[in-house]
Amino acid sequence: MFKKLHFIIFTLTTLFIFTACEKKTPTNTQPQAVEVGYISLKEQSIALQQELSGRVKAKFVSEIRPQISGIIKEQLFTEGSKVKQGDILYKIDSTSYQASYNQAKASLESAKAQIESSKLKVQRYEELLKFDGISKQELDDAKASYLQAIANVEEKKAALESAKIDLERTNIKAPISGYIGVSTITLGSLVSSNQTEALTTIRDTDSVFVDLSQSQAQLLTLRKLLTKDNVIQGSSDVSLILSDNTTYEHKGTLQLQEVFVDESTASVTLRATFPNEKNILLPGMFVKAVIDSAIDTKAFLVPQQAVSRDEKANPVITIIQNDNSVKKQIITIERAVGNKWLVTNGISSEDKIIIEGLNKITAKSKVNPIDVTTKYIDIKKD
Repeated sequence: MFKKLHFIIFTLTTLFIFTACEKKTPTNTQPQAVEVGYISLKEQSIALQQELSGRVKAKFVSEIRPQISGIIKEQLFTEGSKVKQGDILYKIDSTSYQASYNQAKASLESAKAQIESSKLKVQRYEELLKFDGISKQELDDAKASYLQAIANVEEKKAALESAKIDLERTNIKAPISGYIGVSTITLGSLVSSNQTEALTTIRDTDSVFVDLSQSQAQLLTLRKLLTKDNVIQGSSDVSLILSDNTTYEHKGTLQLQEVFVDESTASVTLRATFPNEKNILLPGMFVKAVIDSAIDTKAFLVPQQAVSRDEKANPVITIIQNDNSVKKQIITIERAVGNKWLVTNGISSEDKIIIEGLNKITAKSKVNPIDVTTKYIDIKKD
């Protein structure tokens, strides 16, 4: 009996001690602050770029055709080489044209001799008329013959000039400098002045055109952007991306924009000019061009890892409030610029945007903010 009583007293004493200890130990219900990294952004001017496809065209193209008929005697160029303006490319048999020139020259000399004879006759008739040796009609006829002889000389001069031009045209010359293509005829071929097929083609590619296609949707988007107060027209500089994904070493200049939409392609043509001294850009080559079509003077570039989506798929950022609580904020994304989002609405330069530790916080979290702006944003010193 005594042992049972002793056991009950021991048990009650133990329970009392444990209860007292629990009452003395306070329960900490305050959540601990979560350490997060945030960035602060500033407004900046951002070029809004468009990537357009296009083709290279020679700035000057000349199709070589004969201006007279005849037999090709010589070809004086190497196909694929560079020729200069005025170089002789082909020679046409000039025998008949030389004969025509000589004949025209002789006819001119004969006409000049006729002038002198007619002039002397008029002078004699004027003296004879004083003594009534001839009638006035005869003098008038002599003067008319003299004037006709003068006109005949002018006609012969024109014929000689025409024969000279035809003789010179037996040498077919390069009208422009550039690279000459394949010859479509061989020696001994008969050519004519009215043929449609070109003998060869010269292309001047020291500088080239690149004709770009801008869809009507891209055009309308750009014009809508330019109506905003903070968006201005971009520069005329154009960068070129070649088919091997390398960037062409020289920048081009945007020259013009077509004033109508092509019905077959629903696009507008833009033309840019590029220097091409090394002849890297060949006519017909497919390329891509990057144009700074507009500039947003009050833009924010937000690193993509700082942007998440809410239950409605709206893009949101998480900002830190003054009491170190957090808040989701919906933003408007215009486009991607590299690995950042161009944000046009829903952000200010005072916002502290969480970029590190987003997966560790909830809507009710308190945070311990650490500024990591320099880790993600290049800060340019004024």
